[in-house]
Amino acid sequence: MAASGINPKRIDELLTLRDYSEPLIQFLRSVPEGEKVIVVGHSLGGLNLSTAMEMFPEKIEIAVFLTAFMPDYQHAPSFIYDKFMEANPEDDYWLDTEFKWSGDPSETLTTMFFGPNFISKLYHLSPPEDFELAMTLKRPSSLFAHDAWKPETKLSEEKYGSVKRVFVICEEDKGIKETFQLWMANNSDVEVEELKGADHMPMLCMPQKLCLPFDYFGILDPIGFSGGLIVLWKSAEVEFTTIIKGSKHLNQLMWWSRIN
Repeated sequence: MAASGINPKRIDELLTLRDYSEPLIQFLRSVPEGEKVIVVGHSLGGLNLSTAMEMFPEKIEIAVFLTAFMPDYQHAPSFIYDKFMEANPEDDYWLDTEFKWSGDPSETLTTMFFGPNFISKLYHLSPPEDFELAMTLKRPSSLFAHDAWKPETKLSEEKYGSVKRVFVICEEDKGIKETFQLWMANNSDVEVEELKGADHMPMLCMPQKLCLPFDYFGILDPIGFSGGLIVLWKSAEVEFTTIIKGSKHLNQLMWWSRIN
């Protein structure tokens, strides 16, 4: 996503969730008419995925929320943040995360920069080499809460609600706890899959079990892994090298990135 991975933008240059989602938006615009992709949103990437679903429902076959924030179409997206904070009232939830803002947090961008203690909580069952690599690659991010409460960001049943959704619960996630993941899935009444023993980073701690049951869709080629998103596409017009499902660490996954 913008201001993520190798994307040159800075987080303070982004004003809205749509700005943050712009690389994904550009990619979906390029998908040929009549073709569809599967998009997997992880963690904060659930909001990027939701933005794309509202804009391009005809181009998304399935939207997979992998222990990701999943808004509904009855409320503004900020409703999910409000419920999340209610479920995590502890003062020490964010640990050593650094927050910065330039004015009223309800009107201006608040950035967050995860510290080693918070990242360790997210990676507590993942290989240590992936944690160390994440520490070298981390960049400031944001919940874009100042934008997510606005009425115009509310999603629609006709567009967002028309796309098939699957929520993948990670049982041992300490970032978005299992109970809240289940609440989000029930709140939107979507199909649920569960990864037992997975932390917040299932693509790292148990990549083989993360192989989702979409074989009917044909060859699934990961063509993007940036800012909490993976795009899977079987194209009749564009050929991609098939990625063999197996154990791949973050440094290998970085080579898959085509959305940057």
